[in-house]
Amino acid sequence: MNFKDKFNGDLPNYIDNLRSAQKEYAVSEKAIPNLPEKDVIIDILNELKQLLFPSYAGNKTAPQDYNGYETGYMMKSIYHKLKGQLVFIHLYENNHTDDTRVDHAEEWAENICSDFFKQLPEIYRMLITDVQAAFDGDPAAESKEQIVFSYPGFEAITTHRIAHALYNLNVPMIPRIMSEYTHSRTGVDLHPGAKVGEYFFIDHATGVVVGETSEIGNHVKIYQGVTIGALSLRNGRALSGKKRHPTIENNVTIYSGASVLGGNTVIGENTVIGGGAFITESVPANMLVSPTKGKLEFKECGSCNLKEPKDCLYKINKAN
Repeated sequence: MNFKDKFNGDLPNYIDNLRSAQKEYAVSEKAIPNLPEKDVIIDILNELKQLLFPSYAGNKTAPQDYNGYETGYMMKSIYHKLKGQLVFIHLYENNHTDDTRVDHAEEWAENICSDFFKQLPEIYRMLITDVQAAFDGDPAAESKEQIVFSYPGFEAITTHRIAHALYNLNVPMIPRIMSEYTHSRTGVDLHPGAKVGEYFFIDHATGVVVGETSEIGNHVKIYQGVTIGALSLRNGRALSGKKRHPTIENNVTIYSGASVLGGNTVIGENTVIGGGAFITESVPANMLVSPTKGKLEFKECGSCNLKEPKDCLYKINKAN
């Protein structure tokens, strides 16, 4: 008997054994057929990026779109795809396998689409502040166009602002699919639930983690390898829905490799967290925190109220 014949002969057993295992150890008891389509959601995300920044995402005719025809055409395309996926996810979450609740699902999806499209101008405005923060904070940036077109940190925050809007509309699963797709592309794991203020800049991007209940203020700059995360517990599910990630106030800079953990941890405004620091408790405003011989060293940063915390750091180094 050759290998092909052996496989064909054993195939019924392979099928039965796998199906038995899937039935016994099912991931979920919910109806599977209504799961959203991951590839379509990624298409929606990419089309939304093109809608927001058409000249940077492949639409070279956008500057000539005087009557809004191209914009309207793209909005309709996104709307139909998004509504379809929302219907799927609503039916799945409510465990419906027939058409009896499709009308209700479509009404819900229609309302979500309406509320989401109303937010696009504000999403765009916030992203422009992020472009400005990157341009002001990175001397290597040749232009704002370069930031929009090529910076992985900006790609991550663009996805986040889109996904966060859907998250706030209580859309299940779809925001996370968007954020994880961008995570795989940029190395930035930015949960759609995190609240991120204006003028946010992730420099170099790779290896950044920001947890679901994090709160980040305005003019915050973080570097590669930074974790804004939760303290690990054996029974982590017990913290679901609770504040378990830090609050980062305005004008904070966090250098590479630093970890800031815990839902009660607050990093005060104008504070600088040095590279490699491991922080599990709150830090007052106007501080410089740096790891020294296994300990955290705190120095008064002064009340200069400068927009760029690095200026304070420069003065401390000069004084020492």
